[in-house]
Amino acid sequence: MKHIWSPWRMKYIELSKTEGCIFCDKIAEDRSRDRENYIIYRGKTNFIILNSYPYNPGHLMVVPNRHVGAIGELTFGEREEHSHLVVMVVGVLEKELQPQGFNLGMNIGKVGGAGVEGHIHTHIVPRWDGDTNFMSVMTDTRVIPEALSATYKKLVGLLVA
Repeated sequence: MKHIWSPWRMKYIELSKTEGCIFCDKIAEDRSRDRENYIIYRGKTNFIILNSYPYNPGHLMVVPNRHVGAIGELTFGEREEHSHLVVMVVGVLEKELQPQGFNLGMNIGKVGGAGVEGHIHTHIVPRWDGDTNFMSVMTDTRVIPEALSATYKKLVGLLVA
């Protein structure tokens, strides 16, 4: 039997489920911790953060600064900036990572697949031909070929509104 080790997943598995919201906690921290928190960009009403448990390299999220659980609760300004940042991220990822496609989407509510219930966010997942293989189908395991810190270094500073 062959084994594939992904010890970084244990950190996620063992995370104590705390009260509160991880997005609210991250954006409230001092900017000096942005690298540690993988916050790539802070806008007026939204921020961009790498997904700590990505589907692919470059998996980012655009997140409102304000804790809001429904897209209809966003103000016009929040929606406008959110959409602008999604477009900006796609452009930067196209240039820097050269994916062949993208998955974009929001998982709203627990039944909708939201991992962070109550704080909406848009996932931007770069895709390449062949990035899904037998691993995820047969073993429920993903192979991510790049460390988050390396992706962060590639993208930080490139996102400018």
